Amino acid sequence: MAEKREIEKLMADKLFDVEHSLSMYAVSYCTIPAECIYDKEALKPLMEVVETCHIYLIGLTPIIDLVDAKQESDLLTLMFKVAGKDVSLLFELPEGFDLKAEGDLLYIEDSNGHRSWPDESYIQAKLSEQTSSVNFEVKYIGQAYGKDGSRNAIDRLLKHETLQKISLKGIPEGYRLSLLLLAIQPNSQLFTMMNPFARNTDEGPARIRSGLDKLFNTTEQERITLYEASLIRYFYPEFNKEFKDSFPSTNLKVLQDCYEKDFSGVVAEICIDELPFKLFSGNVIPKNYHIAKHDLHKDDARRMFFGL
Repeated sequence: MAEKREIEKLMADKLFDVEHSLSMYAVSYCTIPAECIYDKEALKPLMEVVETCHIYLIGLTPIIDLVDAKQESDLLTLMFKVAGKDVSLLFELPEGFDLKAEGDLLYIEDSNGHRSWPDESYIQAKLSEQTSSVNFEVKYIGQAYGKDGSRNAIDRLLKHETLQKISLKGIPEGYRLSLLLLAIQPNSQLFTMMNPFARNTDEGPARIRSGLDKLFNTTEQERITLYEASLIRYFYPEFNKEFKDSFPSTNLKVLQDCYEKDFSGVVAEICIDELPFKLFSGNVIPKNYHIAKHDLHKDDARRMFFGL
């Protein structure tokens, strides 16, 4: 009962009984070494995904080298150098599967003589999950859209001055310049909080209509820009300039409609289980999931979602 009264007291300090936040999130991705953007043949199998990606993150990932492998009974140990450090992965092999070698080639063979080996992305994901040794350091975030979404991230990166600048500045030993391309959900989400204890309870229906209007009338270009700006403010990447200290702001054109419809906040999410690394920056620790939450108002009475 005391806890309930405390919540009522807290919610009574809020201004409106209906508050909205606009939410955007990534639904698919593609990750490649930066040098691959110039190799059309290598990109061909990926283009179906690449064509949907309008957000790109430029960053550093550790170089992973397989050093050796050994099998003891049904346990397979793979030994790697990850950015120069020794790291091992342990796998349990099914019955009838054995580690084999043919010169420098290592492979797994089943009882029927079929050869296999874990693919690179699977190994990278397992290293990230089990050893926390594989992380993506975000250095720059950008977007490519063009007319009606005609430009994808690769189109932009082919002539990207900042990509070239990061490369020329020098990549630390044991690391490589990598790209994470993101496709953003084509429809926005709307987070709505209803507060019966708020100071103003007369405008609820009008505020609900404003929220739905924004939900269904936010263009893809607006979503891409809002998503980009939200991530830049969140990760605060070394090589970005725009949005790092100016987002959110009433002066930004891309936020005008959110302010006109009196939204409380915007959210940008990267929550993809299959990502083969954890993202981080100088401002954000390595994590599997990232949720960039930004209040649009400084007044505590408007911090409905993120100020409780």
